[in-house]
Amino acid sequence: MENMNGNNNGANGQSGGPVAYQSQVKPVNCDEPMNVTNITDLQSYAQGTVVRFPDFAEGQPLVARVRRPSMLVLAKQGKIPNTLLNAAGELFSKGGGGLDPDNTGMLGDMYDICEIVCEASLVQPTLQDIKSVGMELSDDQLMSIFNYTQVGVKALESFRKEQKDS
Repeated sequence: MENMNGNNNGANGQSGGPVAYQSQVKPVNCDEPMNVTNITDLQSYAQGTVVRFPDFAEGQPLVARVRRPSMLVLAKQGKIPNTLLNAAGELFSKGGGGLDPDNTGMLGDMYDICEIVCEASLVQPTLQDIKSVGMELSDDQLMSIFNYTQVGVKALESFRKEQKDS
């Protein structure tokens, strides 16, 4: 039997070898047949996606390879300090609009959380690469990267519209 990568797994795909995949299946939550995600797809996903974010300045674009990290994984790894967990939970649960305006440390907490998420998101250049050359991300860039991690490319639609209108 041939899997999606064209590898022959033997007549019945017995254990000990690669698992055979059907070429098309219909997921229970989807109306169209799809291929089961294979290891090659996963390897490609792990490399991240190239996205254009707001410019550093006019004519100085930020095009970066990014991933969408998990807040739960960041918290488990201790990358979100306990002092920020409550604020991070509020921020993530309401898509960026969940911080309490009566909280006097709100902007500092929001910056710290966005920086942690940006550091986990940026594959190339890394946040360290950007800082090592004396640059820092603007507020627009921080928020665009954060928003991208929460909702994907849809979060950048207003930025793209502004670029076209310019």
